[in-house]
Amino acid sequence: MIEVKNLTKSFDGKTILHNVSATFYTGKTNLIIGQSGSGKTVLMKSIVGLVTPEEGEILYDGRDFLKMDTRQVKDLRKEIGMLFQGSALFDSETVLGNVMFPLTMFTTMTRGEMLDRARFCLERVNLQGAEKKFPSEISGGMQKRVAIARAIALNPKYLFCDEPNSGLDPRTSILIDELLHDITHEYGITTIINTHDMNSVLGIGENIIFINKGHREWVGDKERIFTTTNEALNDFVFATRLFQKVKHYIISEDNKNK
Repeated sequence: MIEVKNLTKSFDGKTILHNVSATFYTGKTNLIIGQSGSGKTVLMKSIVGLVTPEEGEILYDGRDFLKMDTRQVKDLRKEIGMLFQGSALFDSETVLGNVMFPLTMFTTMTRGEMLDRARFCLERVNLQGAEKKFPSEISGGMQKRVAIARAIALNPKYLFCDEPNSGLDPRTSILIDELLHDITHEYGITTIINTHDMNSVLGIGENIIFINKGHREWVGDKERIFTTTNEALNDFVFATRLFQKVKHYIISEDNKNK
């Protein structure tokens, strides 16, 4: 479990996060949602230590991240997996090499042990036949699955995903959502997903944090999101769903005309 308490962060005198508190539960898909510029990305970056807040606490299973020394931070990072928006694969490495990378950096495994672990992770994301291919030789959805395999290679306790469905078609997005959901439950990971994809919210939103203008305005799950009386959340849900329906229609029409 990760707890954020009274987090405040500013840039150039402008407050981006206003006294934000939230709890992200173990074994659940925790989603941070909000419009562009709402502060959701700054919140995630604060939790993983990419930016430092002026006030507040960030507790990893009771351990205060902001009070850790260099050695403690290094040890904690070994427990964290990251899935970046653009997959961030190494073009010069094979699929297998990409998944092995964190193992070579942060473990004392033998090469045989690393190979076994990397192949296990690839099998878990249904890519066991692609290990010799390079990122340029596989689809965007497959690249995302490689990135997920790499993110879980170290068997993390905490998994952070930044817009995991960015650039993917609706069907592939659903597959990625289901994979993240299944891995979260199977391995008991505290998974935090930063997203504006309402299909993800409605599909795997077990604990949803809505950020609006730097404030945490609503917390709930996918069943409760349509009964909320929060006007800003209703506006966000309606506008996003309408946009995605139009986008899906355009993609479908383009496919028909090919």
